[in-house]
Amino acid sequence: MKTMNGKKGIQGFRIIEDECIWMKAGIVALHTCNRAYDCFDCKFDKAMTKAMGEKAAMSGSTWSAYFKKNYDGASRPCRHVLTGRINQPKICIHNYECGTCAFDQMLDDIEISQAQSMPEYVNVSGFDLAQEYYYHDGHTWVRIEHGGMARIGFDAFVMKLFGKAEFLPEAMDIGKHMEKGEPGWAIAQDNHRANVLSPISGTVLSVNQRARGNPGLMHDDPYQEGWLFIVEPEAPLKDLRKLKFGDAGIRWMEKENSKLIKMMGPEYARLAATGGEPVSDFYGFNPEIGWDNLVHTFLKS
Repeated sequence: MKTMNGKKGIQGFRIIEDECIWMKAGIVALHTCNRAYDCFDCKFDKAMTKAMGEKAAMSGSTWSAYFKKNYDGASRPCRHVLTGRINQPKICIHNYECGTCAFDQMLDDIEISQAQSMPEYVNVSGFDLAQEYYYHDGHTWVRIEHGGMARIGFDAFVMKLFGKAEFLPEAMDIGKHMEKGEPGWAIAQDNHRANVLSPISGTVLSVNQRARGNPGLMHDDPYQEGWLFIVEPEAPLKDLRKLKFGDAGIRWMEKENSKLIKMMGPEYARLAATGGEPVSDFYGFNPEIGWDNLVHTFLKS
């Protein structure tokens, strides 16, 4: 079986450079960036600016002051060129006041709205598990993206468990706060409804309206086009450490499948032993198992 490497720290998508802008400016000896140079929402950047005070800022001891001093006029490159976020020539015309720059905002808007690169998958007991994703016990996933934002969705296991479920995001509109481990949104199927627990805490920045209007996206492509929310995490390091990643995710999925086999009985166990493909709607084909039983066991709600 192909495995996913367990790694320390937040895993996400490869950034061309990871030197903090304060390190690049020579102000701190060592600090790496895990927010893809989204400096203006970065707690470290704010803490450094506050700690150094106005006098230090006036003396040129901030990253923006460093670049203002060392790059001038037509030779002043955009910070996104310096950090590798873009590879085309781009001159800064805002004197490194990125918070007022329309181009800077445009990059963030594009990255929030677009789905990212196709993940690699490992097959676990007949269910696809996307690599570089974090998994919550309630069968939702979190993927860290450019700028430190988090994309959230359902895993393939639960989408086969409830194969005709619809996405009900009413309680989680843009700007709303989700709390890790608390009901955040819901699914519905055949006059049944179930709450879904939020995998992390944060503020909702985007809701996938395509998945809302076309539930098939969640079931056919749960890890990409069928994503549900984009969230600005409140405490990503704290929350993600409690989720399953890499080999831990594989072991967890194998245990979840074992639970399902026991619930389904000997006939399904024999089918699973032959390597048969999981059915597309466990509940729809086996309603006698009970909606509440499946929800409690696998969604944890």
